[in-house]
This record gives sequence, structure tokens and C-alpha cells, in this order.
Amino acid sequence: MTFYLTDVCLLTLLSLTAILLVWSLRKPPTRKVFKQLIKRPMAACSGLVLMFFLIVGIVDSIHITGTSKTVDAADTLLDVFLSPLGDVYEKTYSEPLALKSFSSEIRINNGVMQQVYPSLKYPHHLFRSESDKIQWLSQVILKDLLSVFLFMLIIGGAWFHWSRPKQSTLFWSVLLTGFILLSLVVITYHISRSLHVLGTGKIGQDVFYTTVKSIRTGLVIGLLTTLFMMPLALLLGITAGYFGGLIDDIIQFVYTTLSSIPGVLLITASVLSLQTYMANHPDYFSTMAKSADARLLALCFILGITSWTSLCRVLRAETLKLRELDYIQAAHALGSSHWTIITKHMLPNVMPIVLITLVLDFSFLVLAEAVLSYVGVGVSPTTISWGNMINGARLELAREPVVWWPMFAAFFAMFGLVLASNLFADAVRDVLDPHNV
Repeated sequence: MTFYLTDVCLLTLLSLTAILLVWSLRKPPTRKVFKQLIKRPMAACSGLVLMFFLIVGIVDSIHITGTSKTVDAADTLLDVFLSPLGDVYEKTYSEPLALKSFSSEIRINNGVMQQVYPSLKYPHHLFRSESDKIQWLSQVILKDLLSVFLFMLIIGGAWFHWSRPKQSTLFWSVLLTGFILLSLVVITYHISRSLHVLGTGKIGQDVFYTTVKSIRTGLVIGLLTTLFMMPLALLLGITAGYFGGLIDDIIQFVYTTLSSIPGVLLITASVLSLQTYMANHPDYFSTMAKSADARLLALCFILGITSWTSLCRVLRAETLKLRELDYIQAAHALGSSHWTIITKHMLPNVMPIVLITLVLDFSFLVLAEAVLSYVGVGVSPTTISWGNMINGARLELAREPVVWWPMFAAFFAMFGLVLASNLFADAVRDVLDPHNV
């Protein structure tokens, strides 16, 4: 197996989060909060969707040496699972579930020039007509829906038998979400074995493949940027609000100065400096895959350095309010140390704000990657991402007929990830907020 820098960082972050969660569940208050969370239908359903995205990101972060046909890259477990979609290229665009190319060609048949739409290379089942394709699709969809329904019926029956759920809303919401999600996965995968589910892009690559592969890039940008941003914002924000005085003035000057610099210009300057460094030191990046991975990690670090100021400002204001409350003054009077007050009293009360801010920033970062790729300072053009998909498809919206499917696929995937994360964060914030207890 081969692990790139972003693979190590992402898998390490998820592993530490899982270990911390398991360790926290040993405490009764944490178990109580967790039980309250999973009893909320919206939290359970959105958590199920987020789990699907995380599984795809993890599977796409494990590279297998010796499986790729290219010299500079290694296939991931996801590539093996979706094979041969990553290796099949058509000439140009083709519509979703199409049998022929979107663009016509001029061919000479018996001395007569004809304008024809060439057949695609990929479909393994040679459908004789559109009616054969529609009949096959109907059979596949009905068969897969029935299989998923029977599977969910078994799961639901076992769940009802062993736990006897008291909330019918939670029971049916989770089952319905699981049925929709599993049906979508099974049906699209089954159809992708014979047809381009979401069509092909400008260079002929399968859009369904690029959409699924882009999930990892979105998770890396959102999670790793949060990892770089959160410790700095927590440390400086709480320190400035708690101690005040000269320390507060210095920290305010730092984040005010940094906030005064336009974020896009700062990111552009950093990325261009990184590109110059990589061009001058090619020995450090032996392959294009390693170069693109290093640029992705550097972009996460740059975004983290430039986006911590808003959270720091909010934490400073909240800490200024908390330190004047009676229980904080009582802790001072009883001789509690600064470390004890900050960890036992300050952190638990600011965590709901931190959580909702981080999730909103996560959503912003996933969407901002598309904007940065449009400007040309996002991820590497060789990196599969929703931003590069949108950037490549934006000019095609002006043509007639419109090539809509690459933009639609990227939008739908980003919408699902951002919506699920926002709904889950709202539920977690409501559970953790001490004012709701």
C-alpha cells in the first residue's frame, strides 16, 4: 500500500476522533448526550449520510501499489471498486445513460458524406435500440429496489425485535433514509457497469466516477483545514478574552491585521509561491500525483491560517462575557488555577459556538474550493475535485444544446455533503448547549 501526505493526515485525524469518541463514551455524561443525539431523527438521518461520505473518503485514501496503469499514480480501493470507469475515455461529451456521443461526426459512406453520432466505447451490453436500454434499466431498477427493500426489512425487523424503539418517527426516518441512500448506491453502481450513469465530460471521462472521487478532496479540504484552524483559534481566542490587557491587545492586533488582507490575494500569493518552490525543487516531488497531493495539503494549511480569525474573534467575545459570571468569580475565590478554569468552565461553554462555527466553515471551505479553482489557485488541475468539475463545465452552459450534467453532478454532491453536515451540527449544538439543559 502507498499513503500520500493527505492520506496520512486524513486517516490520522479520523482515527484520533474515533478514539476520542470511544474514550469519551466511558463517562456517563457523554453517554447521556450521545443517547439524546441519536434519538433525534434529523441527527440520525444526517449522520447516516455523513457516514456514507466518510466511508467513501476513507476507501479513496488507501492506495494499492501496482494496480494503476499510469506510472505516476497508484489506484485506490475506490478505483478498484469502480473499475474500469477510471480507465475508459470517450472522445468527448455524452449525455447520461446515452448510447451515442453528444457531438456528431462527418463520415463518408459509399462516397456520401453523412453526419452521424458515433456509438460510445464503454457499454458492455450492446443494446440494439433505446427501447432495449429502457427495458434493461427498468429491470435493473426494479430488481435493485426489491433487493434493498428486503434487506432494509430484515434490518428494520431485527432492530425492532432487539431494541423495541419507542419513537416511531426515529425508526421510520432512519429506515427511509437508509433505503434511499442504499438504493441510490446499488442502482447507480449496477448501471455504471454497463452505461455512463451521469454521462462523460469534455475529455470523455466518466462524470459519475469523477463525482464520487471528488468526495475525498472535499473532505480533505474541509477536515484538514479545520484541523489547522481550530487549535490556533481556540488558544488565541480564549487567551485574549480570559487574560485581557497586553495579551489581548497583541492578539487583537494580529488577527485584525490578518483580516485586513484580502483572503483571495493572500491565498493566491501563497499558492503561487508554493508553485515556484515546487518548480525549483522537482526532486522533492518525483511524480505528478505527489506534487498534486502536496499542493492539496498546502492549500489546506493556507486556508487554515487565513480563516482562523473569525472564530478567534467570536471566542474572545464569548470568553469576555463568561469570565464575569458568578461561577467563574467563585472559582477564582476558591483558588482554582487558570488552567482549571479554562478547561473545566470556559471550554465546555464555548464548545457549542466552536462546533457550529467549524461546521459552517467546513461548508464554506467545501464551496470555496470551487471558487478558488475558478480563479486558478485551488487544487492542482490534475486533482479530481468538484471545483475542477465546475470550472471545466462553466463555459459549456452557454452552448446550445446545454451540457448540464457535469455541473449538476458536482452541485448535487456538494449539496448533499453540506446539507447533511449543517443539519448534524445543528442537532449536536442543541444537545451540547448548556442553556438547553
